[in-house]
Amino acid sequence: MWKKILSKLKSGKSFNNYYLLVFTVIVLTIVIQSIIQFSLARQRQDALRINVAGRQRMLSQSIVKSVYECRYGTCDYGKLRLAMNKFSNSNISLQKGNDATGIPKLDNVEIQKNFDRLQPYLNFILETTNDFNQLKSIDLEKLSAASDQFLIIMDTIVGQLQKASEEDVETLMVIELELAVFSLLILIIEIFFFINPSIKKMAIQNQKLKEIAWHQTHAFNSHMKNIKNYNHVLKIEKNVEHKEELISFLMEELTDLEGVSENMVKSLEKQA
Repeated sequence: MWKKILSKLKSGKSFNNYYLLVFTVIVLTIVIQSIIQFSLARQRQDALRINVAGRQRMLSQSIVKSVYECRYGTCDYGKLRLAMNKFSNSNISLQKGNDATGIPKLDNVEIQKNFDRLQPYLNFILETTNDFNQLKSIDLEKLSAASDQFLIIMDTIVGQLQKASEEDVETLMVIELELAVFSLLILIIEIFFFINPSIKKMAIQNQKLKEIAWHQTHAFNSHMKNIKNYNHVLKIEKNVEHKEELISFLMEELTDLEGVSENMVKSLEKQA
């Protein structure tokens, strides 16, 4: 089956080689653009996840700072509650994903292990600060220690996310490079096996057209000129024997002209 398809493609009887080339270029362009768009979307997701993970460090510090303010100064309960909600929701989004913000679900086992290590410290911070009536009785030393451990683990997670993002970019770059090389090979193959034969065929057809033009302008016109000359002489010639001789010459010219016509027809048939 494949041999028949290839033979038809080479012969050009069932498929136009130029359309094949255009179709291949279009397909390769679509594939390359799709990969580029996927790469950009993936980089955007990674950047967003890293940004949210980085903000978690700031939020943990903001919560501890707010508790200190409530203990020794003016307390902004609204600010504290908002920071706690963001702190909790962002941690869930980083692991489970969030369609609204565009963060995909975490699929890295090593990073997930660090999130599991992080969870007890995050729970301690949230549970300790959840009851605003008990803020003044919070053990600030334990809270600060939990926040410090949270920061250490979160720094590790941010570094892992950054490394994973860089590896994804490198992988996509390799895929794009391989696809570019593959596209180049496809184009080279098409040029050698489809375009070049078409060009050679056109060159042969052009040569045949030149042969036809030569027969038209030289052989055909030459015989027609001789026939006209014999015809003119026949009109004015009075000697019967000379007329018969001229007629024989005329018939020879007609025979030669018929041969020229046959050659032209054969050339046209080969051309087709």
